[in-house]
Amino acid sequence: MTHVQRSVQRAGERFRGGDPDAGIETWHAFSFSGFYDPDNVRFGPLAACNEERLAPGAGFAEHTHRDVELVTWVIEGELTHEDSAGHVETVRPGDVQRLSAGAGVRHSERNEGAVPLRFVQMWLTPAEYGGEPSYEVVRGVGDDVSYALPGVEAVLHVRRLRAGERGSLPGAPWVYVHVVRGSVRLDDVVLDAGDAARLLDASVVEAEAVGSDVELLAWEMHAEPHFG
Repeated sequence: MTHVQRSVQRAGERFRGGDPDAGIETWHAFSFSGFYDPDNVRFGPLAACNEERLAPGAGFAEHTHRDVELVTWVIEGELTHEDSAGHVETVRPGDVQRLSAGAGVRHSERNEGAVPLRFVQMWLTPAEYGGEPSYEVVRGVGDDVSYALPGVEAVLHVRRLRAGERGSLPGAPWVYVHVVRGSVRLDDVVLDAGDAARLLDASVVEAEAVGSDVELLAWEMHAEPHFG
C-alpha cells in the first residue's frame, strides 16, 4: 500500500448514538441523524457504517427509507427483518442481507431472540434513484466470498483469516475495511475489532491476522454517487 492515502478510525472514535434505555446501542462511523461532521459525511458511495447492539426484545420500529442500499452483516444473535414488500426473515451470523429501498420502503428490525444481537449495517447511495424496492438474503457466506451490490459500483468482500495467515483485498479508488473480530495488520498499522481504515486509490491490499483469528468486511468501490 505504498503511497496510498489512508485514514484510520478507531472504534472509540465513533459517534455514540442509539437509545441505551431502550436496549439499543449504536456506534456511527459517519455523520448520522443528530450528529453532523461536514468532513465525515461519506466515503465514495458509502454513507453509513453503524455497529448496532440490541438487547433481547429491543428493536427499531417500522420506518421509511428511500434511494439507499442497506447491507447488513450479523455478528452475534439473530435479526428479525420485516418490510412493507412482505418480506419477513431471520438473519443470522454469516448471512448478508440487502434491502434496496428504491422509491420507498418501510421496514422494522428487531431482536426477537433470547440473547443480545450485534450487527453491522452499511448504507450506500445507488447510482440511480427511484424504482421498485427489492430484498435479498445470501445465507452462510463462506470465507473469501464477494458480494456485488446491484445498482452501485461496489463489492463487499468477506475475509476470515487464521492467526498469522495473510490474505489480500482487491484495490479500488475507494476501499473501506471494517474489522468485525480479531486484530489485523494492514501494511504498517494494526486494526482491532470495531476499527476501520479508509484507503484511496489502493492497489492490492495485504492483510495479516495478528494474534488470533480475524473476520473483516471490505468494500471495493469504483464510483461516487451522482446527485441531481
